[in-house]
Amino acid sequence: MILVELSHEDIWPDHDWDTLATRAATAALTRTPHAELATGPATVEISIRLADDAEVQTLNAQYRQKDKPTNVLSFPMVQADLLDAIDQNSDDGEVLLGDIVLAFETCAREAAEKGITLHDHATHLIVHGTLHLLGYDHMVGMEAEAMEAIEIDALAALGLADPYLLEED
Repeated sequence: MILVELSHEDIWPDHDWDTLATRAATAALTRTPHAELATGPATVEISIRLADDAEVQTLNAQYRQKDKPTNVLSFPMVQADLLDAIDQNSDDGEVLLGDIVLAFETCAREAAEKGITLHDHATHLIVHGTLHLLGYDHMVGMEAEAMEAIEIDALAALGLADPYLLEED
């Protein structure tokens, strides 16, 4: 079972972010070889923080040595090669898969540039971040193509357009 714990800064507009985040993370997870984590006996928790650019810039500088904000950061807590044995990696049936942090100003600017809603862009970034928690990397050739294909499929299942087609326009 998947459990999304969400917190957000007041800068983010009113919306049912909990439902959006849970739907996005579940859509991503169920389109991977680890789909059983969404319905299995272990509680797989993802922590999602809707922050501002300043908070994300601090985290980006601290953990990635890049002193600038970015749209999304992901912090996996389980090694990708241990995901198949996640039930054995938990003493109490709960596993923290990792943390995802989104930066409001960057996300809002990117959404405006793409001509999409903030909600749709945040959905894409949560799908993207969830895949990072599962060990996917968009910087490595064939793996990048696989990650992008899963993102497109997950977003289509949520009724959203291919975000990479939008980038090519």
